[in-house]
Amino acid sequence: MNKHTDIQNLEVSRRDFVAGTAGLTFAFSVGGFMTAKSSDVHAASNRADINGWITIGTDNSISVAAPAAEMGQGVFTSIPMVVAEELDADWSQVSAFFPPPIPKKFGNPGFRGFLVTVASRSISGYWDKIRMHGAEVRRVLMDAVAAEWKVPLAELSTEPSMVVHKKSGKKISYGDIAKFAKAPKEMPKLTQADLKKPSEFRIIGQDIPRLDVPLKATGQAQYGMDVQVPGMLYAAILRTPQDGGTPDKVDDSAALKIKGVTKVIPLRNSIGVIGTSFEATQAGKAALKVTWKPGKTAGFNNDKAMPEYNARAKKTSEAGLPYVNNGDAKKAIEGAAKTVTAQYQSDYTYHAQMEPMNITALVNEAGDGAHLWLGTQAPNLAALIASKVLKTKPQKIRVSQQFLGGGFGRRVMPDLIPDAVVLSKITKKPIKVIWTREDDLLSGKLRPMTAHHLEAGLDKDGKLVGWRHRIVGEAVTASLGQKARLKAAKGLDPLTLEGAKHLYEIPNQHIEYLREHRNIALAAWRGIGSGYNKFVVEAFLDEVARAQGTDPIEFRLAMLKGEPRARKVIEETAKMAGWGKKPGETALGFAAADVWGTHTAGIAEVSVNRKSGKIKVHNFWTAVDPGIAVQPQNIVAQTESNVIYGIGQTIKERVTFEDGVIQQSNYHDYQVMRMSEVPEIHTKVISTNNKPTGIGEIALPLVGGAISNAMFALTGKRMRHMPFTPERVKEALKA
Repeated sequence: MNKHTDIQNLEVSRRDFVAGTAGLTFAFSVGGFMTAKSSDVHAASNRADINGWITIGTDNSISVAAPAAEMGQGVFTSIPMVVAEELDADWSQVSAFFPPPIPKKFGNPGFRGFLVTVASRSISGYWDKIRMHGAEVRRVLMDAVAAEWKVPLAELSTEPSMVVHKKSGKKISYGDIAKFAKAPKEMPKLTQADLKKPSEFRIIGQDIPRLDVPLKATGQAQYGMDVQVPGMLYAAILRTPQDGGTPDKVDDSAALKIKGVTKVIPLRNSIGVIGTSFEATQAGKAALKVTWKPGKTAGFNNDKAMPEYNARAKKTSEAGLPYVNNGDAKKAIEGAAKTVTAQYQSDYTYHAQMEPMNITALVNEAGDGAHLWLGTQAPNLAALIASKVLKTKPQKIRVSQQFLGGGFGRRVMPDLIPDAVVLSKITKKPIKVIWTREDDLLSGKLRPMTAHHLEAGLDKDGKLVGWRHRIVGEAVTASLGQKARLKAAKGLDPLTLEGAKHLYEIPNQHIEYLREHRNIALAAWRGIGSGYNKFVVEAFLDEVARAQGTDPIEFRLAMLKGEPRARKVIEETAKMAGWGKKPGETALGFAAADVWGTHTAGIAEVSVNRKSGKIKVHNFWTAVDPGIAVQPQNIVAQTESNVIYGIGQTIKERVTFEDGVIQQSNYHDYQVMRMSEVPEIHTKVISTNNKPTGIGEIALPLVGGAISNAMFALTGKRMRHMPFTPERVKEALKA
């Protein structure tokens, strides 16, 4: 079997490596960000002896840690690729493994050393750190050979997994070096000058097959759903219908009569049904008769709340918190030759990740430690939460990372952990908790609902001189329990506001935030705030350009004179799509975005069935500049995924509330994209010699604006409330 697919045990310890094959394991002492409050999280390592980033076996095998969660975005391959590049490794000998959650060693510098996989920041965050690790190990191998052969280090060089002495013609493999070399107490002190130049890359930039794909294709990849532990019981959880509600009266008599149900345990905001099978516990849950005390969302109705959001956004006399305040936007707009004003809205959305939420937990006999098996975007947060539940130290919590069947921000949230840990402690058994799709949707952590008021002022020459954008919505950061972070940001929620800033050169800009308090459970959603903020910005810019009678692309390019990379992706996308052709049965709409340092532009070709109100996207063209493209075809795949996800949020996906209860329950009433609805997606990757930037959610923010703008080009009617459901489309067409 090819080495890349022979990865049975993805959580491998240093002891396991040494026992399995003699060789070198390199440990690195890596300084990380630590505060008094974060120190417990950093201590949440479950086995102190697991600390190697790179292991070189005497059989020439090279194992590289891949600490970022693999959700389908490709980091299980791209991180080892970057390490292997600087190590000058033979890629055919490289495999990857999930290391234990030790932030001091494996934390992402892009998050100040925290071990978390979000915000498209794995490669960009780890880039400098892992390149240096690879280069340091390469130097150790060369130092060992220099000492063994008694030749100057300067006379040695490397070829793939070989150290070469050109003068004598001698070569030695990394595996043979591992037979006599020893890992030093301190690694060599290298600098950026010791790293390869992009022109020297032979692995980075290649379309290397992903390491996780054969595992998934053959069924070897283990997800949280696959975990089986001896003696394991199952638990179904009946959750409060209103977030924060508590069980009042519980009649479990019918549930306990079901074969396989062994116990019913009331919890803080839920009721656990324990049993010997998933089917039995689900039947037991359905048989429960429960009355609930109201939760904090009681009385909330989103359709009634949206007009209140809109009214607040329009009420310019109420000052918001200033997010961007350049020049004097109010004065510029009041004195403008022409003004444009509009209101936009976006609804709640659910993550809809393919694998429902699940966890397996085993609390030890003493009740002061636990082993967790789950796919998580934040393994140290999982350890910290479990330790809080057990009133113990995080280092007593072992976390075994699994592959994730979709994350999109949802699997940062540790909301399954308390129930699983408590139930395991009570039963003294390993407990596997699986939420059904209905459970997951009812307890969804949503992208917030927002309303926007925008004003623009143009001078007599048609130049955009004033920009005002008021954003109304709840604070995602506060919902995540990071109130201190929100306070430090002076109330400006970085997640809700993400994407509101843009690169357009407008001399007078004012972007402000008005926070709502509706008690809805929120979380980061793929693209975070950029999913709706970029839609609003790009659709409104289209309105302004058309009000001025200017081509929407030319209008933007005139405001991007100092942004050559942004101009390049716009120009390339326009060429790809044949921008400028007149609307017929279909029309084109354009949008651009800069997300996490990545420049993108997109054009959607759409049609609409005027009778049904259904929008169809026929083609979507996009160009992307992610800096150095580590895996170009993987960037294409991620861009396609972004577009599909983005179309879903634009024309379909919507969560609604009645009396604080989510009304959707599964994919029949929470509509997502179907294969038959996916357009032709045309992607051009423009690799530049800039540090790599994010790819996991960079094209999604393009889609809403591009479709809205195409709809206007086709019908003369503007779609401003996302999603553009058939009912909303028909209503707009009547106006």
